[in-house]
Amino acid sequence: MPAINMAGATVVPTNPSTGSAVTMDPFSGPKGSPFDAKIYPANVFMPTLAQRVADPTNYSTGALSTGLGLTPTERVPGGIPAPLYSAAIPASVNQPLDDYQPGLTLPAGTAAPDARLLAIGGGKSTANTVATPSVPAPYVAQPILNFGNGGSRDAGAGPAFTGFGMKVVTAAAPIANGAAIETGFTNRSGVTIPTGSSEFGSSTTASPAVT
Repeated sequence: MPAINMAGATVVPTNPSTGSAVTMDPFSGPKGSPFDAKIYPANVFMPTLAQRVADPTNYSTGALSTGLGLTPTERVPGGIPAPLYSAAIPASVNQPLDDYQPGLTLPAGTAAPDARLLAIGGGKSTANTVATPSVPAPYVAQPILNFGNGGSRDAGAGPAFTGFGMKVVTAAAPIANGAAIETGFTNRSGVTIPTGSSEFGSSTTASPAVT
């Protein structure tokens, strides 16, 4: 579905940041990303990243279903609003979530070695008609991205089009929307979160290129 900000401007700017927070797929969410719509030049089958051309329209097709329950504002659709959890909740409940990064953190709490959490087998293989039919060549690990409430959808001009991931972080003091919850992660929930509460903070560091 189009990665357009909920309740954002009717005429979507090149790099929207207004409206409610939206999650998106790194493979097709940032404008011009590898699997976005209408980014390939005519008569070129499977072009390289360098061959891609800009499209005058504002395509970005990687918005994710809210059924995933991963947004800065709630854990499940229609469920718990920001913050994700409170200091009043036992640590045994809080701890498994702390520092969790959607798309990057395995159930054991360790880092995913590749993009396997977003795509089967990491997303691709490389054809080899001489030695073997194909060899694994997964994409590098990719975070689920988010934007809105002041957070930009796109991180740069490309050709490695990227966005901004998120991580569960905890407020050491009341944190207003748009302020840092901890170093490198900003509150994009749209509300002030109280001391000891946690949410998905929006990263200020661009996601890795999809390679």
